[in-house]
Amino acid sequence: MAGRLLKVSSVATAVFASSGFYLYNKQVDLNDISVVRFGRAAAATAIISYDYLTSLKQVEFGTEDYWAVKSQVHQRSAERLRDLCCANRGTFIKVGQHLGALDYLLPEEYTSTLKVLHSRAPQSTMEEIQLVIREDLGKELSDLFLSFEENPQGAASLAQVHKAVLHDGKTVAVKVQHPKVQTQSSKDIMVIEVLLKMVHWLFPDFAFMWLVEEAKKNMPLELDFLNEGRNAERVAAMLAHFPFLKVPRIHWEMSTKRVLVMDFAEGGQVNDREYMSRHGINVNKISEDLGKIYSEMIFVQGFVHCDPHPGNVLVRKCPQSDKAEIVLLDHGLYQVLQPDFRLDYCRLWQALIRGDLKRVERYSRRLGVGDLYPLFACVLTARSWASVSAGIGSTPVTKAEDVEIRTNAALYLPQISELLNRVPRQMLLLLKTNDLLRGIETTLHTRAASSSFINMARCCTRALARHHRSQARWRTRRLQITLSEHLTLWQISMYELYLWVKGSALGSWVAALLRLLH
Repeated sequence: MAGRLLKVSSVATAVFASSGFYLYNKQVDLNDISVVRFGRAAAATAIISYDYLTSLKQVEFGTEDYWAVKSQVHQRSAERLRDLCCANRGTFIKVGQHLGALDYLLPEEYTSTLKVLHSRAPQSTMEEIQLVIREDLGKELSDLFLSFEENPQGAASLAQVHKAVLHDGKTVAVKVQHPKVQTQSSKDIMVIEVLLKMVHWLFPDFAFMWLVEEAKKNMPLELDFLNEGRNAERVAAMLAHFPFLKVPRIHWEMSTKRVLVMDFAEGGQVNDREYMSRHGINVNKISEDLGKIYSEMIFVQGFVHCDPHPGNVLVRKCPQSDKAEIVLLDHGLYQVLQPDFRLDYCRLWQALIRGDLKRVERYSRRLGVGDLYPLFACVLTARSWASVSAGIGSTPVTKAEDVEIRTNAALYLPQISELLNRVPRQMLLLLKTNDLLRGIETTLHTRAASSSFINMARCCTRALARHHRSQARWRTRRLQITLSEHLTLWQISMYELYLWVKGSALGSWVAALLRLLH
């Protein structure tokens, strides 16, 4: 094992030597040189691997000392990985952000450390921004905009957003891609793939090749801003029946693959409780409405916005109606769910809500997880097996259970890794989306609420009924399906009413009266 690692270290040393010779002869930006980026990544991988190999050999497996040392190694490794992502930027930051969102799949040391990458993204200079706009639109900033704020509203791994005013007085957001991301992304993915294979060779239980497959598929889509614009228009039309959802309008005449101009949207981040308190926005209503949006996307439409981190979901009070609104931004990453997958996913969630373990096993196996279905159910719901067995719709989340799940993420990392390699590729982005939404609920202190499960139950019922109607040959059969659907939806509404009464002052009064009568 040590011999293998020595070979890795030798490769890293050779890479750095060649990089230094090149730089000595030619003055260039380090981050533009692929061999330097690879050398940096290879060195970090070698150091992290060596740390795991040597540190854990000194303690007995399963003891308290072992877990304490392992936690320390996790923390050191997470910090090295974070520093690598910040140094190499671009695709590395994007992959790091993805890992940081997997709260219930990776050890907490990694997720808490990598979360900072959402606020540590690189920032392009004004000269670089002007160059991209000039190359893509063939005009200077002054020709396109009355004013253009030099300080970006936000900088992400692939692009940054500036506030500007058009010559007609309209305020817009201008999203401009970092100039070197396009050329570096394919090489960076290749580097990550090589290093992950190397780590898998050293640690056979570490099987994260799914991460590379997802990056290969999704990165070209995220780098095409015209695709993002089309996604924004599609989801706006698809969810037009939700008056509280707003999607900024795209200005197509000023948009290209690297520049996207849209209406500017004011608002606070969805996890900012203080902002909501100042503006009189009901936190529970926002959490419930966000659940409605995503339940509709996942279970009914099969077209899912897969990057709902707080910076991409704003909340605000509408000046005209004085009602709270949710603004959905960054539409570069969507997952299209195949009908069979979506319907099995609906049936699985119905079983999870009810605690029907036979159906949980059946539909988990149909989704390809095999005998890992108990782990899959826990990963999907971020709940313990005891809660899954009782039915997550009737079992509130407790702090102790949350700690248990996070602890188990570290204990069962090899099994979770195997699970992620088994599931359909469509499931990977859904798991990331679930974790991001759970993170928002945790911050808003609404995770214990039952509204999310009620919304899921409604959407699953509607989706399955629509499917059965499409398969029915006779009008009477379609009528039966519709009546059954309405009955189930009525039962869900009655259950929702029961929970409301139970939690209200009226429920407390009735309970006290019944105690007196007895």
